[in-house]
Amino acid sequence: MKKIIILLIFLSLSWVVYQQSSPEKALSKPKARPTPNVVVAKASIEPVRDEVEALGTTKANESITVTPKVTEVATFINFDDGDLVKKGRLLVQLQDREQVARVKVAKVRVSDHMRELDRIRSLVTSQTIAELERDRLQTLIDTAKAELEQSQSALTDRKIMAPFDGRLGLRQISVGSLLTPGTIITTLDDISVIKLDFSVPERFLQSLEVGKSVEASAVAFPGEMFKGKVVSIDSRINPTTRAVIVRAEIANPQSRLLPGMLMKVTLIKESREALILPESAIIPIQDRHYVYLVNDEGVIERKEVQLGIRKRGWVEIIEGVNLGEEVVIRGILKVRPGDKVKVQYSERFSFLKEAKVRPTV
Repeated sequence: MKKIIILLIFLSLSWVVYQQSSPEKALSKPKARPTPNVVVAKASIEPVRDEVEALGTTKANESITVTPKVTEVATFINFDDGDLVKKGRLLVQLQDREQVARVKVAKVRVSDHMRELDRIRSLVTSQTIAELERDRLQTLIDTAKAELEQSQSALTDRKIMAPFDGRLGLRQISVGSLLTPGTIITTLDDISVIKLDFSVPERFLQSLEVGKSVEASAVAFPGEMFKGKVVSIDSRINPTTRAVIVRAEIANPQSRLLPGMLMKVTLIKESREALILPESAIIPIQDRHYVYLVNDEGVIERKEVQLGIRKRGWVEIIEGVNLGEEVVIRGILKVRPGDKVKVQYSERFSFLKEAKVRPTV
């Protein structure tokens, strides 16, 4: 047992002597950290837009359901499904023989009373016939003219005409159908201009005004943007949704847009030039925002920035970064202020490419 203890003491003393004789090994320094690579982008001035996105529904500029005013049988139909018609075109002719006869009778009655009045006019002048007889005939003439107008109106009601230019819908009747007031014959829509109604939250009410530009897209036309203008704003806020209805008009010369379509709407509140950076460059710390800049010597500097409009992929810088300064957008977690870095430049931001092909008004 004593031998083992003596051996352990000897080994311990030998290790201490070895360590004292080799201080460079005991105090060996760690290897220097390699210079990190970071990806940077230059702050640039680009067009930005303050927008409000919403969903809207299209409506025809003018739209009616064609129905008769009277109960009668259809004798002639002068349109096909989907026809483009002009104002005043005859669409449906109803049975009108009785009304035609009444108009003829009324015309004959007016003519008869007029001839009789002409015969007695000279006699009244010579006081051969009393003026009372002339007044009686004038009353008969006025009554006959009123009956003629009434008969002509009833005759006109048997002709169903297009009240404005537009496109007809599907025909719902056939020749020989007995039509009554309220019977749907077809629909007529003026879609040369499309009205687009959409809801905007009340917090944006102050920035809404007639003339603002809108852009709209529909699933029926992927990748295509339709441009229009705000023409009216509802006078009331919906108490349930706390939103106001805004109406825009979109030109539709080729009649591609139809009433009832769902469209994604972008209301452009403001368009201007601004200093922007990729969103990945922003370092949030509590309620403040910072970026890492790379100075002329390749050293990291931290700067506090004030943000403006923030969209997916990019952010507006109001204060803290100057035009052309290099900002770290990738590799932020590998560096600290004061570190020397190797710089690699990024490709142009994808959102800027999109902004150039996106139509503006």
